[in-house]
Amino acid sequence: MLAVPAADAALGSWPAAVLAGPAGQGDLPAARAQMGFSLAWHIVVACLGVGLPALTLLAEWLGIRRNDPALKLLARRWARAMGVLFAVGAVSGTILSFEMGLLWPGLMGRFGQVIGLPFALEGIAFFIEAIFLGIYLYAWDRMPPRRHLLTGIPIVVAGIASAFFVVCANAWMNQPRGFTLRDGKVVDVDPWAAMLNPASPPQTVHMILAAFMVASFLTASVYAVALLRGRRDAYHRAGFAIPFTLGAVVAPFQIVVGDWAARFLADYQPVKLAAIEGVYHTGSHVPLTIGGVAGENGLEYGLEVPNGLSLLVGYRTDTVVEGLDRVPRDQWPAVTGVHWAFDLMVAVGFFLLGLGLWLLLAWWRTRRRGGGLLDRRGSRLLLALVALAGPASVVALESGWSVTELGRQPWIVYGVMSVRDAVNPAPGLMTGLWLVLVVYAAMTVATVYVLRRLARGTAVPVAPQEADVRDYPVV
Repeated sequence: MLAVPAADAALGSWPAAVLAGPAGQGDLPAARAQMGFSLAWHIVVACLGVGLPALTLLAEWLGIRRNDPALKLLARRWARAMGVLFAVGAVSGTILSFEMGLLWPGLMGRFGQVIGLPFALEGIAFFIEAIFLGIYLYAWDRMPPRRHLLTGIPIVVAGIASAFFVVCANAWMNQPRGFTLRDGKVVDVDPWAAMLNPASPPQTVHMILAAFMVASFLTASVYAVALLRGRRDAYHRAGFAIPFTLGAVVAPFQIVVGDWAARFLADYQPVKLAAIEGVYHTGSHVPLTIGGVAGENGLEYGLEVPNGLSLLVGYRTDTVVEGLDRVPRDQWPAVTGVHWAFDLMVAVGFFLLGLGLWLLLAWWRTRRRGGGLLDRRGSRLLLALVALAGPASVVALESGWSVTELGRQPWIVYGVMSVRDAVNPAPGLMTGLWLVLVVYAAMTVATVYVLRRLARGTAVPVAPQEADVRDYPVV
């Protein structure tokens, strides 16, 4: 089923029970809930940490180029929000790093030497990002505008690199490489082969594009609400137009990459693809099912597209698609949950793509007939849909990660170690879950409070070198 190198062929021959002790009663659900909640919270902040710096630099560059005070003010306010979110993301990321060792000692104790490289490189990228973020925020009034703009580029690069390295570690859990198990021990470790495993390209590209989409549509949704409330000045128009345009540009590329990632599963993780599409039996002419719930022989009550899945996987209706019957029943993921998460992610992705096409059509009509983009009929409907697009992009993000993680179950390292065999067998993990919930609730309240104060506070002072700017232009 899995195309693996000869050096890794021994992985499937070792029972997971030799790798760690069994979990205590009730410990596994608590550990999974704590890790899942922490990841779900952190990933949103992490996406803003990747995408918001690029939006800020874009606004600053346009402000310098046009000598536009609205754009310059926008960039300075986004930079302040960027600093807050970076600090919060550092806290939540630190919690996750502790959870990896505390909750999953079977994984880290056995395979830490294999997957340690991407975590180390991510730490370096994090420090580079922190250093240049400090320079960027501190030097705004102390450097010429164009030179100051250059100090923000390493922030964007380091943020993308950080996301790349972390997702490489997760990709390894889906496609374990770079080691051999011999007599129950990990030998012949190749950290670079582990990090650059076959799942790394589709997963990292998919995640980085998702980060830009979430940051863009979330930011645009804030200003869409303001525009709906009548704040039609240049500042709010620019705050809407810049992130919405970036998100609309990224959306079609994400659709293509998503298709690439799904085809990858057909070759390397057919069980996950079978769970995603509810394919119980291996065969050709397999339909594509939208919606439905898992029954005894497949998905029920869904909308079927005849031959659809076979056509998507191999461009032929007679393409053979492997089903869940290739593995024992106790190795099946939760079909209904994985299938619905995938359908929801795809539905939101096409919704965002449709908004991008609407933007393109509106821009084309504006170019032909003149006037402002938001002055035309239907602009209120567009703004209302963009206001929904921000939360919808987060839903798609969480759904995508649910597919990635739940679709790998019951394995924490695909085909090598089960989640149950990796969990900490010590009692008391439920206490940790409640503690984490309290900490994250406090962080959520504090983050929202600070960001709202930044948005409602007094205007950011204009730097001395920006004192000769002209009046706000009409967007």
